[in-house]
Amino acid sequence: MAAPEFDAATRTELEAAAFRRLVAHLRERTDVQNIDLMNLAGFCRNCLSRWYREEAAEKGIEIADPDAREIVYGMPYKEWQAKYQTEASAEQKAAFAKANPQP
Repeated sequence: MAAPEFDAATRTELEAAAFRRLVAHLRERTDVQNIDLMNLAGFCRNCLSRWYREEAAEKGIEIADPDAREIVYGMPYKEWQAKYQTEASAEQKAAFAKANPQP
């Protein structure tokens, strides 16, 4: 079965809804650290906020990095870090280094 085809407006609405659900899910899953996301999926909340900011810039809309992060985190990034971020374990750091070798 082929994927259904949608008009551009419907596709955009569905993509926006999926994005909102992803952001809501990440806000709820504060137990999942960014390094875990990077190690498993190759992106994290910071990547998502950067992509949001870059796409806004493509439309001529300037969003400061802290503001884009707040859109994704649901609070200022420093506040999220203080409440939820834990120190990465040696295993997490090793997995990150393996997946992201520095030249």
